[in-house]
Amino acid sequence: MNIIENKIITEDPWQSLKKNTQARIAMGHCGSSIPTNELIQFKLAHAKAIDAVRLPLNVDLTAKKIKKITGLDVICLHSAAKDRQEYLKRPDLGRKLSEDSVSLIQNKEKTNDYDISLVIADGLSSTAVETNISPVFNLLVPELMQKGYSLSPISIVEQGRVAVADHVAELFNARMTIIFIGERPGLKSSDSLGIYMTYNPRKGTTDERRNCISNVRHKGLSYPSACFKLLYLIEESFRRKLSGVDLKDEQTNQELIFEETENVLS
Repeated sequence: MNIIENKIITEDPWQSLKKNTQARIAMGHCGSSIPTNELIQFKLAHAKAIDAVRLPLNVDLTAKKIKKITGLDVICLHSAAKDRQEYLKRPDLGRKLSEDSVSLIQNKEKTNDYDISLVIADGLSSTAVETNISPVFNLLVPELMQKGYSLSPISIVEQGRVAVADHVAELFNARMTIIFIGERPGLKSSDSLGIYMTYNPRKGTTDERRNCISNVRHKGLSYPSACFKLLYLIEESFRRKLSGVDLKDEQTNQELIFEETENVLS
């Protein structure tokens, strides 16, 4: 069947470029239609994107993994969006915590103010969080501890958007917040993790005050590269007391401080 199909497929002139990108290019055509296999792959990618948005994050399993990796306290929270449908229709509710979650943080014993509040949110892809968060935290958290940063309890927020981290950090009196969130799925990447860093976060902070590292995943920006870049931004942010559009990535030494191994990428 494949032999017959291959004989009637007209290759695209861009065929040689496919080895350089995961983008859906150079599919070729059969008459006026795309080849059957390309159509099937498109439908599969579309289904994965829908699943990534709709499937709930396994909060309990994620919390257990993070606690095992970091040894830190993990607190499970919820945004003001009561369910997934409301979350998708009301982005504003995903940017703030529910009243119960606010009370949970307020009633939690705090020894002092914190340097950094780490937040994990499902965002628009629970798949991205469940796939990528463990290898990222395996690399990042030991480095943060070694550098002497004090970390608040790690927060996992269901139905959360980027700005919910500002609300969390303000309640913890943290000088900086970093949120790890599932990005909107594309038709070739349903598992992309985004990292957003904000200095002096407060509820109502706007996006120009954030630094973003995007497309963190096995087939995108590697975990060591993402952590290397994030650690640089953290140090510069604390040194200059700012973040966002005023904080540029001015690294000159691109040598990674982490060695990529099979264990790291697994």
